[in-house]
Amino acid sequence: MADEKFSNFLTEIIDADLAEGKISEIHTRFPPEPNGYLHIGHAKALAIDFTMAEKFGGSCNLRYDDTNPTKEDEEFVDAIQEDIAWLGFHWDNVFYGSDYFDQCYELAVKLIKKGVAYVCDLSKDEMREYRGTLTEPGRNSPWRDRSVEENLDLFQRMKDGEFPDGSRTLRAKIDMASPNLNMRDPAMYRIIHMTHHHQGDKWCIYPMYDFAHPIQDAIEGITHSMCSLEFENHRPLYNWVIENIFGAEFPKQREFARLNMTNTVMSKRYLRELVEMGIVDGWDDPRMPTLCGLRRRGYTPTSIFTFVREAGISKSDNLIDMRQLEACIRSELDLTAQRRIAVLEPVKLVVDNYPADKTEYFDVANNPNREANDTTTRKVAFTKELWIENEDFAEVPPPKFKRLTVDGDAIGEAKNVEVVIGTPIGDVLDFCGVKDDVSKILMGGPMMGTAVADPAFPVLKQNNALVAFGPAAAALPAPGPCIRCGNCINACPMGLSPVEIAGAYTKNDGEMLDKLMVDLCIGCGTCSYVCPAKRPVTQTMNLAKAVWQKNKNGGKK
Repeated sequence: MADEKFSNFLTEIIDADLAEGKISEIHTRFPPEPNGYLHIGHAKALAIDFTMAEKFGGSCNLRYDDTNPTKEDEEFVDAIQEDIAWLGFHWDNVFYGSDYFDQCYELAVKLIKKGVAYVCDLSKDEMREYRGTLTEPGRNSPWRDRSVEENLDLFQRMKDGEFPDGSRTLRAKIDMASPNLNMRDPAMYRIIHMTHHHQGDKWCIYPMYDFAHPIQDAIEGITHSMCSLEFENHRPLYNWVIENIFGAEFPKQREFARLNMTNTVMSKRYLRELVEMGIVDGWDDPRMPTLCGLRRRGYTPTSIFTFVREAGISKSDNLIDMRQLEACIRSELDLTAQRRIAVLEPVKLVVDNYPADKTEYFDVANNPNREANDTTTRKVAFTKELWIENEDFAEVPPPKFKRLTVDGDAIGEAKNVEVVIGTPIGDVLDFCGVKDDVSKILMGGPMMGTAVADPAFPVLKQNNALVAFGPAAAALPAPGPCIRCGNCINACPMGLSPVEIAGAYTKNDGEMLDKLMVDLCIGCGTCSYVCPAKRPVTQTMNLAKAVWQKNKNGGKK
């Protein structure tokens, strides 16, 4: 019996079948078609098929539904096994649906001899026309009443390759007036002259999924054939095949609601189009909802299973917010991921009164979350030279700015920031002294000092974004010289001239800066992005604005 945490309508059905003695053990299967990579929607089917077998002490087969040779490939076979193994599932057997083609053919002959199958010459479009609609019954095919002998002869000749693709089909003789369109003499075999990825050129007729699937389930001894809700209307046909061929009660098909997510393509056909059209960089592109794409994005099997469990198993269609999946991985990483500190836009900070040859180490928790129960720590060094984020310093701070400022009384004070724009050079804050204990400074204690440029430690930026710092920056080419193309002037939403501003700043021409009304710059960055030389124009304008405001106010902020 399934535990309460795993209980759902499917476990209730299995519990009832076991209690009534209809079956003695559970046998499930996961039947992917090898025409693409598995996506997040398949994770739900995988969890149901494999976990049901595990919880009830049964077994689960991996069976490739390779009845359509037009889109199938060994690449997808290997990828499917890799994804299943990554999720941590272990199949009991690996089968191919095409391995049952001989049995399927013999059973189709059995249905012909029984008088419930016939060879039809209608084309695909004609079959659609004869089938009728939801409100109108279908019409019998002109070839529905062929004799058994003629049908056997034509079916054998179909197998021998005498007829072209699509010229004939083998159809079940059921009821053309059935309210269920799937029961209006559905096709069971079609002609396709194409090499099969697993069977080669042995066959030129291939069974339809609705015919082959129940036969494969019965041969393997599957007790519960679980599939998504769109196959619910196919269940009567599934039962018809089982009853007319095997006359048995099992296997049984049961349906559950598929997993749908907001803003996410959940169809292998459409995902395949994205790959083949070159819109994405392959099936494992991190933007794809495929399992290999999610793996590259950083998702773990546990986070995916948590998401599937929270989505639930029911027969009601639902739409899950993509943010719920993101929340699952965040919650897991919050407990399992060790923390590290990185400075993305570094500004070098020098503490003048701290000895150059002294280094103090402090213990920092690898994971400060108490629920993680992670007691490990790592050593973090405090030295004369430190690095802070560029955004933690501002000459013209916004209101309530509690980091390094000019003439400020917040955390720190810095003066005379000098940066040469367009060359690989960085900002260095040179602080006069340490007022408080070092450990307080690490936590954001107050400090004061002055700032000067240090060309010995370059920082290269392009489009106002960090490209590299330290020795790596020196090895990269600097942004190109200004070619005065005027792109920045035309693109500026405020009508400013970044080229003239940069020139005035270089000349330290306060009057020119005042004339150009630098204070109108909103720092949108448009000028940087339209610059063909990739010059950080926005940074130039922000610094120019700071100098201009300082000069205008007599050296005060």
